[in-house]
Amino acid sequence: MQNPPTVLVVDYGAQYAQLIARRVREAQVYSEIVPAGTTVEEIVARKPAAVILSGGPSSVYAEGAPRVDPELFDAGIPVLGLCYGFQAMALALGGHVAHDGTREFGRTELTVTETAGALHGGLPAKHPVWMSHGDSVVTAPDGFTVTAGSERAAVAAFENTERRLAGVQYHPEVGHSPHGQEVLRRFLHQVAGITPGWTTSSIIDETVTAIRAQVGDGRAICGLSGGVDSAVAAALVQRAIGDQLTCVFVDHGLLRSGEREQVERDFVAATGAKLHTVDARERFLAALAGVTDPEEKRKIIGREFIRVFEAATSEVSAEEHVGFLVQGTLYPDVVESGGGSGTATIKSHHNVGGLPDDIEFALVEPLRTLFKDEVRRVGAELGLPETIVARQPFPGPGLGIRIIGEVTADRLETLRAADAIAREELTSAGLDRTIWQCPVVLLADVRSVGVQGDGRTYGHPVVLRPVSSEDAMTADWTRLPYDVLERISTRITNEVAEVNRVVLDVTSKPPGTIEWE
Repeated sequence: MQNPPTVLVVDYGAQYAQLIARRVREAQVYSEIVPAGTTVEEIVARKPAAVILSGGPSSVYAEGAPRVDPELFDAGIPVLGLCYGFQAMALALGGHVAHDGTREFGRTELTVTETAGALHGGLPAKHPVWMSHGDSVVTAPDGFTVTAGSERAAVAAFENTERRLAGVQYHPEVGHSPHGQEVLRRFLHQVAGITPGWTTSSIIDETVTAIRAQVGDGRAICGLSGGVDSAVAAALVQRAIGDQLTCVFVDHGLLRSGEREQVERDFVAATGAKLHTVDARERFLAALAGVTDPEEKRKIIGREFIRVFEAATSEVSAEEHVGFLVQGTLYPDVVESGGGSGTATIKSHHNVGGLPDDIEFALVEPLRTLFKDEVRRVGAELGLPETIVARQPFPGPGLGIRIIGEVTADRLETLRAADAIAREELTSAGLDRTIWQCPVVLLADVRSVGVQGDGRTYGHPVVLRPVSSEDAMTADWTRLPYDVLERISTRITNEVAEVNRVVLDVTSKPPGTIEWE
């Protein structure tokens, strides 16, 4: 199968580099991230359909700041510069960038010039965009037309359509720039001349082909967590290699209420896959005994998960070698685990971090380049039921990282009961599609005074963490109706004996992460 036209997003350490790639895909064009140090020769060798230069935290005049090689613009490749990439592009092409303290952060009104050009023609003469810059382009390069400005940036957009080069000072990829997606679409389809073709069907076809090429006649094993990621990964591999795949569901005791039954019923019915269930609850609890550090918990869970897999492999196929392990790793997993260029390690994840050095499987990660919305669409097209495809994200380490403190059987039962109540009430209120997910966190090492049944109690608080997001890279806390919050709180404090207080987390991401650990 022929590779799809690819847009390379050069990552200059931008907060939104992955989001740019996602927006390009929304325009039905495949995209990949490459680090800032990628040379022009390396870029040209990949024959990209276009290049997008991302934003970044640096000043173009800062020592060691990444620069754009001017030869890129003579390579005949369409290029779009965004924010820092816009400034670096202007500087490389002979324009003037002022380091004079001209700053714009947040919502800014963009004024489109009379020569609005290909990217802004027909858009409102004034419309809001999202700015985040300290330097400003004050003179466009020769041959470029200035197509927009703002109160503090006379040159907020320019383009040279003959050379298929353009740039904007703002962030078109974020939702705060309401016409930003249209600007990106115009660059990709009109300026760069890329025919849209990155669709759900093409994702499935290309992924299935890649899996067959990687696995060949080998056998694979896949761990089902009950979540959408592992289910879709398994369904894709099942589509590719059929009976060469065996799915293993590890009940590590860190699951939410009813999840084991859902996997054994819904997934098998939808795919016909071979499923082997392992009851490892006591093993995981023993390994986690006395452990309170969240990173150590993740490493232990990841280690035990692999060890159980090794044992399951022997049980499933005593005579035939199983050489491949399927995992539902997504792009955000890779980024937050330090796998993206210029990113910090925010957390480890047992899909991409904490794997033992002596792992005996080659990894098959069919979703590694996909975002959550793409995964859901793929799952739906593969025929997975709504109960799986629309399921809220759930971390691989499960409730083990939603207990702040030591993980014990009693604490798991307490959290499971509180979590089930929250999910029931959110579903009953029709809010499942409104929120991205709602972790319920047990503060096991904290006790608070309460009054229940005319008596003094000394119970645990639980935290509700409802968040809204598109891809988990950024998130805002969801403004749930007060009556729903009241029902959740009342039921938890009435029905869960160890809990006497329910609190609401109203922190966005950033600065907070979605999970507490």
